[in-house]
Amino acid sequence: MSEKRSQFPLPLSSVTGGNTRKTTLPSPVATPQTATQNARNNSQAQPPGGQRGAQSGVPGPAKPAPAQPQQTVARSDLAATEAPRRAMAARAARQGVKDAQVLGALEIVPRHMFVEPGMLAQAYVDISLPIGHNQTISQPYIVARMIELLKEGGQPLRRVLEIGTGCGYQAAVLSCVAQEVYSIERIKPLHELAKANLRPLRIANLRLQYGDGMLGLPQVAPFDGIILAAAGLEVPRALLEQLAIGARLVAPVGAQVQHLQRITRTGKAEWTSETLEACHFVPLRPGTA
Repeated sequence: MSEKRSQFPLPLSSVTGGNTRKTTLPSPVATPQTATQNARNNSQAQPPGGQRGAQSGVPGPAKPAPAQPQQTVARSDLAATEAPRRAMAARAARQGVKDAQVLGALEIVPRHMFVEPGMLAQAYVDISLPIGHNQTISQPYIVARMIELLKEGGQPLRRVLEIGTGCGYQAAVLSCVAQEVYSIERIKPLHELAKANLRPLRIANLRLQYGDGMLGLPQVAPFDGIILAAAGLEVPRALLEQLAIGARLVAPVGAQVQHLQRITRTGKAEWTSETLEACHFVPLRPGTA
C-alpha cells in the first residue's frame, strides 16, 4: 500500500490501459497498519458518529467541496475503537479463524466507518447490519472466514476480485492481504457510498468498479482469488473462467439454505469444489441498478 496521495479509487482504465492489461504489479502487499496510518494522517477529521460522506464522484487528494462532506477518522476515534477492534479479532479467532494476517486486518480496519451512524454501537458486534438498498455489511466472522478460505493452501493473492462491494468494508480487509483488489458493485448508490467510506483510508491497491458483478472483469483477469458477497444458485461460469489455474473462488451458494463453497481451478477446463459451512447472504443478481 503506498502512502502517496494519488486519486482513489482510480478508474479501471488507469490500471488496464484501455484494452491491454497492465502486467506490472503494485507495491508489495499492504499491511493493516498502513491503512491506519493513512487514516490518522488525514487532517480533515470528523467524529465517526457524524454525517456519512455524500455519495459523490471520484475523490482526489484535495479537500472535498463544501457540498461533499467526507467521513474521516481522527486519531482519538481510532484510539477509542482500539479495544473493540481487538476484541472483535479475538472473537473471530475463538470462532475458528486461524490466519494471523486476516485477524490482523480485522483488528486494524475501522469497521465503524462502514456502518450507518445510528448503528455505531453495534459496529464491533458479530452481526450483519443493514446498509440500505436491501443489502448488508457481513458479520466480521464471515468476512474473516471467507478471506481465510481464499488464502488457505492456495497461491499468493496478487490479484483478487470481489463481487459485491456493498459499503466497502470487506474490500478494505482484502486490501490488507492481497497486492491488488478489484471490487464490483451493481447498485450505483452503494458504489458511491463505498467510495465515500474508503476515501479517508486512501488505499492505493484497491480499485472500485460499478457494473454487473456476474460478468467479472475479464480485461483484468486472471485472478488469484475471487470472493462473492452474495449468494446464487450456482457460481457464474464467467467468474470461474477468470480464475488463474491453481486459484480459488469462495462464494455462498443456495437459496433458502446456503453454504460456503470453495472452488479451485485445477486446469484449463477443470475445477474442484468443496462445500463448507452454512451461511446466509443476500441474493446474487445480474445487471446494474
